Amino acid sequence: MKPAPFTYMRPENLDETVATLSQHGADARLLAGGQSLMAMLNLRLVEPSVIVDISRMPELNAIKLRNGMIEIGASVTQSELLAWPELEAQAPFIAKALPWVGHFQTRNRGTVCGSLAHADPSSELPLALALLEGEVVLRSTSGTRVLKAQDFQSGMLQTARADDEIITAVRFPAGAGARGRAFREVARRHGDFAIVAVGVIARDDGTLRIGIGGVADTPQCIEMNADAGPDEVKDRIEHLAWQLGGFDDIHASARFRRDLVRRLTPALIKEVRACAV
Repeated sequence: MKPAPFTYMRPENLDETVATLSQHGADARLLAGGQSLMAMLNLRLVEPSVIVDISRMPELNAIKLRNGMIEIGASVTQSELLAWPELEAQAPFIAKALPWVGHFQTRNRGTVCGSLAHADPSSELPLALALLEGEVVLRSTSGTRVLKAQDFQSGMLQTARADDEIITAVRFPAGAGARGRAFREVARRHGDFAIVAVGVIARDDGTLRIGIGGVADTPQCIEMNADAGPDEVKDRIEHLAWQLGGFDDIHASARFRRDLVRRLTPALIKEVRACAV
């Protein structure tokens, strides 16, 4: 299929962008990398009357270290973040997870913020946002607001972004996971959306933070003491697996998803503990 007719607009700057969104609201869609949007347009899952292209806006194409946070602009591609010289030192968990995002070709176009805006619960970057307790910066003609991960990600393919808002950046705590981090996912092929993805980081306060993607409508996280014994780890993971519930689809059953949580998580906890010694 082909997209329904729409008007293409390419604002010169951020002020012009938010003015356009204010005017068109729900009838507009933002285009950065287009890796999700173009497929949805072709299938006519969305039929906006206006496409607002922000892909070539210099003020949104920057990675900055600011106040202990890594700020990634809305038009920064996944490949640009992966090539950032400070990625391993400042965002070691993201450095571990990012190569699993799509394929080389899609990472060259797909943006970090675009993946978060799409909010697929099987995607790696929404899991990273939840696990690292990042935040999303949104702007409209009314001003700027910053939402924590748990407030931004509201459901499957749903976020708290209003129709007249643009995500200008995402922020992650610098150095989060530096004491120890692990990531693993199971998918039909490398680069496909995860059936289940699991991330674990060791925090400075002596706790482990565990994130699960692909099972519930949004990535889910829990914390436990880094010194928890085998029985406590087993009980917490078992409880988490049942709490997540899971769902059946063409890729896997809910039961299989829960079993992957039970199998992957203890192995990653062991890996993180070895790194943190």
